[in-house]
Amino acid sequence: MMPIVWPILVIVVTVFGVLGVAALSTTLERRLLGVFQDRPGPNRVGPFGLFQIIADAMKMLFKQDWIPPFADKWVFLIAPIIGFMAVLLCFGVVPITPIWSVAGDLNVGLLFVFGMLGLGVYSVVLAGWSSNNKYALLGGMRAAAQMISYEVFMGLSVMGVVMAAGSFSIRDIVEAQTNCWFIIPQCVGAVIFLLAGIAETHRLPFDFPEGENEIGAGFHTEYSGMKFGLFYLAEYAGVALSSALITTLYLGGWHGPFLPPILWFAIKVFLLICFYILLRAALPRPRYDQLMSFGWKVLLPLSLLNILVTGAVILLRAGV
Repeated sequence: MMPIVWPILVIVVTVFGVLGVAALSTTLERRLLGVFQDRPGPNRVGPFGLFQIIADAMKMLFKQDWIPPFADKWVFLIAPIIGFMAVLLCFGVVPITPIWSVAGDLNVGLLFVFGMLGLGVYSVVLAGWSSNNKYALLGGMRAAAQMISYEVFMGLSVMGVVMAAGSFSIRDIVEAQTNCWFIIPQCVGAVIFLLAGIAETHRLPFDFPEGENEIGAGFHTEYSGMKFGLFYLAEYAGVALSSALITTLYLGGWHGPFLPPILWFAIKVFLLICFYILLRAALPRPRYDQLMSFGWKVLLPLSLLNILVTGAVILLRAGV
């Protein structure tokens, strides 16, 4: 029975673990934003406001599930499901420990992640289009341009890691960092990947698809109840995914002294999530044209230069 029970256990724990991390990240963000901005934060529901997440979940579940009469009903319903499932499936190829991974050692794990991230674009585009709302449509168009553009830079930024490890398997990439984390030789690629991850997850200061002071709430303007809740969860799960990918690609994954592998992985992911939250508290939103210009004029040349330098160093070490 063990060969059957173990994969099922890994899948169930991973799915509920992602949901738990996404939910707890909302509470963590509120508490840290309160600290960063010198204000109390949530402190009414439960001790230290810890039950605020339960109150929010109850509100989402029992809120009126309204579909605009002018919307394309079935596309409107399926859009948030696509976004959440795309993020959830990415966690299937992320190795948390040497023995804990849903898909095992998938030799094209990194390509699978980028394939799912590309699928996630359909979620926001379809949500904006199916709502039949000009603000939602504008948010969907912004999201499409932003996410597709920064996926290019994200993909190019990891090519140096792939070249250094000699594999598209995320597990092989982690194993290649036993002696030296890739954050050191691939520091430029790591910064580009981080910036692209912020743009992919629509986090401040790159939250243009949801720019509330410009376009209402962007692509999910017409959403309510648990359909909005799925978009909300997908965003925080995306932050956890981005942190997990940075951990595995650049920070050595589960590697570290003294502590068990799963604790090292959790600590690194936790600190990166806190960094994402700090960015929200510290930085203002630039203009949309500045974001796109920065990507194509700065990040693209830097990512190509990083590939060139990495290839040259590998050839020199090989004595070619």
